[in-house]
Amino acid sequence: MIFKASKENILKAGELIQAGETVAFPTETVYGLGASAYNPTAIAKIYAIKNRPTFNPLISHIAEVDFLRDYAVTDERVLALANKFWPGPLTFILKRKDKNPALDLACAGLNKISVRMPNHPVALDLIRAAGVPIVAPSANKSQTISPTTARHVQNSLGDALPMILDAGACQVGVESTIIDVSEKQIYLLRAGGIALETLEEFLNEKVLISDGNPNKPSSPGQMLRHYAPKYETRINVVDPLPDEFYIGFGKMACDLNLSVSGDLQEATANLFQMMHLAEEQTKKSKIAIAPIPNTGLGRAINDRIKRASYK
Repeated sequence: MIFKASKENILKAGELIQAGETVAFPTETVYGLGASAYNPTAIAKIYAIKNRPTFNPLISHIAEVDFLRDYAVTDERVLALANKFWPGPLTFILKRKDKNPALDLACAGLNKISVRMPNHPVALDLIRAAGVPIVAPSANKSQTISPTTARHVQNSLGDALPMILDAGACQVGVESTIIDVSEKQIYLLRAGGIALETLEEFLNEKVLISDGNPNKPSSPGQMLRHYAPKYETRINVVDPLPDEFYIGFGKMACDLNLSVSGDLQEATANLFQMMHLAEEQTKKSKIAIAPIPNTGLGRAINDRIKRASYK
């Protein structure tokens, strides 16, 4: 059920997390499906509700940088990145500090952990109310379009959850950028809400790009088919076919436009919402998406639509 994200309801949601339940809540990226990072039974519910393969690790969400010391190996570079970009849409892959078996399911049995601090007051208040890091993949069935509103969560997961906290639409609109900072060389594992160029400028070093192994992902977002609508989808389309619902970019004739002005930030924020609208319409039987520049936030858009169109 959907509940307004009031102070009272956030406290109730925190109690549900403490009791081993799952709760959907907003972040600046997408709505997440949360459970205690230290409760394997609750985490198993997430995998079951989403129909997500258990070899696909989850991101732990924290409200204070000090939480990192509980389970992750950090250094000055990691703390500098955290102080610059947290709270915000940046996830770190770090070595686990110890072999705490309670974290095994959240980490898919890997010796590394994924962690970020969301930039949303409701998410931060919920983590503090629960008193534990909260693992939270997107609150939707696996391989479907990620949710950016509470209604999207309800439509995808139905009555599987005791509570969906509603705080309106997400501002960023795509998942976080994921970087592996567990070794000397930093790798970008998933493009997201912070651009590769922004990271490289801050670090003053090259960040390499890795697509990972979709059959044994080292981070979320590496499955070949993901974020997919029910309709067959084509990308990089200049001339849509008569049976295709056309999502455009820039000044062009189309059914929906990610950004008439060609603004990649606006397009990123609109992406999943417009994919939901394209999926809900019934006049066309397929979806086509216009070419998107593969720079800055365009990398995140192209990553999502490439996986959405994978057959």
